[in-house]
Amino acid sequence: MPDAEAARKLRATVERFNAAADWLAGIAFERSLANKFALQKIAYAELRERFGLPADTAIRCISQVCEAYKRDKAKRPRFRKHAAVPFSMGKNIGFKGPDRVSISTLEGRAVVPYIMGKYQAERFGWSKGQCDLILRKDGKWFLLVTVDVPDGTVVPATSFLGVDLGIVNITTDSDGMTHSGAAVEKVRRKHNIQRKRLGKRNTRGARKKLKRIAGKEARFRRHENHVIAKTIVKTAERSGRGIALEDLKGIRGRVKARGGDARNRLGGWGFAQLGSFIAYKARLAGVEVAYVDPRDTSRRCHRCGHVAKANRKSQSEFRCVSCGHSAHADRNAALDIKFKAQGARKSPSELAGVTPQPESRPL
Repeated sequence: MPDAEAARKLRATVERFNAAADWLAGIAFERSLANKFALQKIAYAELRERFGLPADTAIRCISQVCEAYKRDKAKRPRFRKHAAVPFSMGKNIGFKGPDRVSISTLEGRAVVPYIMGKYQAERFGWSKGQCDLILRKDGKWFLLVTVDVPDGTVVPATSFLGVDLGIVNITTDSDGMTHSGAAVEKVRRKHNIQRKRLGKRNTRGARKKLKRIAGKEARFRRHENHVIAKTIVKTAERSGRGIALEDLKGIRGRVKARGGDARNRLGGWGFAQLGSFIAYKARLAGVEVAYVDPRDTSRRCHRCGHVAKANRKSQSEFRCVSCGHSAHADRNAALDIKFKAQGARKSPSELAGVTPQPESRPL
């Protein structure tokens, strides 16, 4: 939360750093140099003289350029005017108590007040390495601080909470808990209408508005995914179970959506983000995550194991044509995912020599 003078210094530093990085990227590309020591040897002195960067900042600039060039050596990296700038913890950035940070700028140190949430404050003691200074499009400043949080001790699970990911219902677990996608869908439809209207205008103001809309929708979806992931992990942790998820790699290539609106819904589905949130929150909590083959989870009866397309009557209705079992389609899929994960494990009842009931038999 910098005042006007501190914001001016920070902005000038960010712009100078990125101008230097963009110039240096041209040299790296022309000479095919991805090794930071080799690039430093030929460009360090001129980099400092031309752009007036402090020694440590110049070194960070060289590393940043090499990292960008390594991603794709077929094209020249470009750095935006206000791209994120890395700072080394303790060298050119330092935290002064719980609410102020000292940041190195081209005009010396700037002491800036900051605020953080309870979640961030609880983990801030594990900060390490470097952090990135971000100037967001709306003019707000952020520090992205790397923390190395120790994982919980993962206990191998004999029972799992199966989680089915979907579009109408974002998640449905094998206990029957559902997180509806209605709120996300409402926001998506609203922004989609705005995008269509602004796209027809094709003015500078309309294009700026389109960018703001995209950022707002992405932040809302990210928040919803965090809340859902936290709930799922807490449920599994409290009951001493692991979490079973479908391995959805390549899902966009396998799933066909009919109609423009359906394609928009599928394209905006943040399943990869939600899955990654569940995975890292589970790792911190010491909860095991197992991935299963998603084949036929929507068509297999979790009770008798019969697979048929006719089992899935509609988006929400499942009725097995073999044994007659009926259930909500997403709940049945979550139970099938659960039993797939347990298929290679022995349940407590099996270990005790007790035959499990059909509804809990791994298939």
